[in-house]
Amino acid sequence: MNRAKMRTSTFAAVAVLAGSVLAACGSGSGSTGGGTSGGDSGAAQNAKVAFLMPDLASTRYELADKPLFEAKMKQLCPTCEVIYQNADSDAAKQQQQANSALAQGVKAIVLDPVDSAAAATIVKTAQSQQVAVIAYDRPIPATPADYYISFDNEKIGSMIAQSLVDHLKKENAKGGILQVNGSPTDAAAGLIKKGIHSAVDPSGFKLLAEYDTPDWQPEKAQTWVSGQITQFKDQIVGVVAANDGTGGGSIAAFKAAGVKVPPVTGNDAELAAAQRIIAGDQYNTISKPIKIVAEASANVAWEFMQGKKPAGKTTLYNTPSELFVPTVVTKENIKEVLFDSGIMKAAEACAGEYAKGCAELGIK
Repeated sequence: MNRAKMRTSTFAAVAVLAGSVLAACGSGSGSTGGGTSGGDSGAAQNAKVAFLMPDLASTRYELADKPLFEAKMKQLCPTCEVIYQNADSDAAKQQQQANSALAQGVKAIVLDPVDSAAAATIVKTAQSQQVAVIAYDRPIPATPADYYISFDNEKIGSMIAQSLVDHLKKENAKGGILQVNGSPTDAAAGLIKKGIHSAVDPSGFKLLAEYDTPDWQPEKAQTWVSGQITQFKDQIVGVVAANDGTGGGSIAAFKAAGVKVPPVTGNDAELAAAQRIIAGDQYNTISKPIKIVAEASANVAWEFMQGKKPAGKTTLYNTPSELFVPTVVTKENIKEVLFDSGIMKAAEACAGEYAKGCAELGIK
């Protein structure tokens, strides 16, 4: 379940890159062989596109991905219809939602899979009906989708972990690290996990234990971390959590145990995570503006709906892909990356108990 993102210059570069990619997709200039030459936007008017998201455990899908994708599709094709469904962590339900979308005559499916392996069936079925599948955020390794759009998940794992390791070394911490991974059925979680190991394994800190969190559920992460606190006690000097939900669950476990919360990572830059960083409860997160991938996916879907075949910037799992580079966010740069950039509003993050922390960081 779902990108210093490298200070303002890197963020700006990514934004410029994303803007150029989106502009190219919107104009169709990024298309190459394999599709209908030149396409036909007229034939795609009034077409339908499915936007199928994986779970409700992460608030981002309802609050950000859906409205951003819908807004971009409306801009590209005012008469097109977006069929949105959320599978609520149920792979069988997502299969039914995909079948329903195909029965309704969609021309493309943007799919963030609950189960990356099970999603191969959706890809095969859709492609047999000449319907393109754009893998969104999470890859589908077994059967290549027609396109894959995401932030670089392996890079995300290495970045959050290296940020934590560097901090622990600076603080001369002595002890070990817990690793809280994402869902074992999510291929993106596997990439994040690989990236985390690339930083933790050679760090000199002992990996005390690690856990693959079913369905990215924060409650399950909290339960597991609670057990590790009982076992390892003050040996735990840091926790690498694969996203903000599992990071929040980890933090809750330490608070429930009545012990000091060690530095804990995250990923997704959710509002609650930003507030935890402001309050000093969470060490870092990853800012990966959902607007970038949501709008890029809409552009790519629109190209497929017109009979074109957009070219990827790279290839992952034999799939033409576009992988954007995210930014690590800590207290040191949260104002610059999340608030000065306009990604997040101080009015939303700085109310009540967070007002003092925001003032100290100059967030207003």
